[in-house]
Amino acid sequence: MISIRKATAADLQSILDIYNDIIQNTTAVFHYDLQTLQMRKEWFAQKQKEGFPVFVAEENNDIVGFSTFGQFRAWQAYQYTVENSVYVKAGQRGKGIAKLLMQPLIDTARAMNLHTMIAGITADNEASIALHKQFGFVETTCLKEVGYKFDKWLDLIFMQLML
Repeated sequence: MISIRKATAADLQSILDIYNDIIQNTTAVFHYDLQTLQMRKEWFAQKQKEGFPVFVAEENNDIVGFSTFGQFRAWQAYQYTVENSVYVKAGQRGKGIAKLLMQPLIDTARAMNLHTMIAGITADNEASIALHKQFGFVETTCLKEVGYKFDKWLDLIFMQLML
């Protein structure tokens, strides 16, 4: 049984492990360098300070995924727009965990009276695109060859959900 709950500081090592695997092995994150636990602690503290949620999916006391949203852009006029992130542990993908992590993000954004949620997704990430479509996100644009990772240029799709 997979449960979804708010993340705590005790979850940060597991969150870090998932995120670093994503960095090393996928194009879902445009980072090259692995993160440190201190970086994740600072990230979590900033999320808390800004009032943004971090959720974890837990199965048998193992964190198998996490989700969050944050500021889309730093300018004041964007204050009602957020960008989401949903990550699932290697070996656990395709089991519906991302779907379980998405709804609490949308519910929280609506409760915060936010206006829209953005998802930036690598164009070849068909699973993430399909996930977002299930929740009503629509593709708004595709930016060609804006990222470079694993010796190839990557297109970035923006999808949007009006809350």
